[in-house]
Amino acid sequence: MHNQSQLKKIVVLGPESTGKSTLCKQLANHYRAIDCEEYARQYLQENGTKYNYEDLLTIAKGQLILEEAAIQKATIASQKNKKNKIIIDTDMYVMKVWSEYVFNNCHPFILEQINTRKYDFYLLCNVDLPWAPDEMREYPDEKPRQELFSIYKDLLINQNTPWGIVNGLDENRRNNAIQLIDAALD
Repeated sequence: MHNQSQLKKIVVLGPESTGKSTLCKQLANHYRAIDCEEYARQYLQENGTKYNYEDLLTIAKGQLILEEAAIQKATIASQKNKKNKIIIDTDMYVMKVWSEYVFNNCHPFILEQINTRKYDFYLLCNVDLPWAPDEMREYPDEKPRQELFSIYKDLLINQNTPWGIVNGLDENRRNNAIQLIDAALD
């Protein structure tokens, strides 16, 4: 039986330009929860958008550092204020997909982390949002976006954590995500 004050870890993932970061901020605001930002954006802004296979391991480790800090902060907040959710923008599944899609290889560290880290719910952002240009993004065409969405969906189907697909624009997207989370976790 889950204790209501137990921290619930919700991960938002999906292809680029599907509103993940915006959705994470909206959900954190709605639930008055701590959110964990995506480290890759920060890394690429600081180091340039050209990256190699080893850089993805560095990015994965940076993501885990951000996630652990956010979990610690959320744990303290949940004890004080009964806020029991953390919203995480990107996890090791994203690192796995990115590594394999770009380099046809994934570092064993990333795979180990997938096997050891536990979450309570996944939100998969659909590619129903229009592409938004950004110097950090690589795949503006519909075909790779659909391929990546299918890869994420297959990963989620073949694991044990509950998950749902987020659809819709603007407030509809946010409300869809809230309904999915509430149905799964409350």
